[in-house]
Amino acid sequence: MTRILIVDDDLALADVLAFTMRRAGYDILLAHNGRDALECFTSERPELLVLDWVLPYMDGPEVCRRVRLDSNVPILMLTVRQADDDVVAALEAGADEYITKPFSPRQLVARVRALLRRAIGESNEILRSGPLSLNVERHELFWKGQPPLRLTRLETRLLQALLQNPGTVLSTESLILRVWGTQSATNDMLKQLIYRLRNKLEPISPDLIETIPNTGYVLNPPLDTP
Repeated sequence: MTRILIVDDDLALADVLAFTMRRAGYDILLAHNGRDALECFTSERPELLVLDWVLPYMDGPEVCRRVRLDSNVPILMLTVRQADDDVVAALEAGADEYITKPFSPRQLVARVRALLRRAIGESNEILRSGPLSLNVERHELFWKGQPPLRLTRLETRLLQALLQNPGTVLSTESLILRVWGTQSATNDMLKQLIYRLRNKLEPISPDLIETIPNTGYVLNPPLDTP
């Protein structure tokens, strides 16, 4: 049975979330502050984390960053914040998805199932284009014998889509579906993800990912030169 850690300092809401997820067939762990969340995650190693933003002792984004130091477990962030800057901050901390409060139990279950499907679907596939090699499962990019470049789960999905279609312009809508699996993400979120990935890829080639105005993005892989 898939084990999920739910972290929320609102005890009543945490109980409702736990009841909802148990009815959906999941094994549930509970924590009510950031410190206990990290301890529970370290000892129990759940397959997914549902994490509130505002928590005692350590907020959700900081818990997310610390989990990401040694784990690619799917993380769903809960927040009342709806500004783009807050969404971007959650994604930059390592969250894979977010839900703004209030939300329905059905929406939560659907998002969790989608996250788990994407996580299960990540195989030990190696994608190659020119001198680039992407290990999808390990979220690592290799180039010309250099040390592996670590990517986040979202950065890996984005680069995976581009590497599978080198030289082909992919629309913003198709990339959003490939990366997030739903239409809940926005063009601004995709732009921020492109920006972060470009920064990591700049030592390889500053023009690796090209923006096609009003259309989408295309991967221009560097030539495989000595």
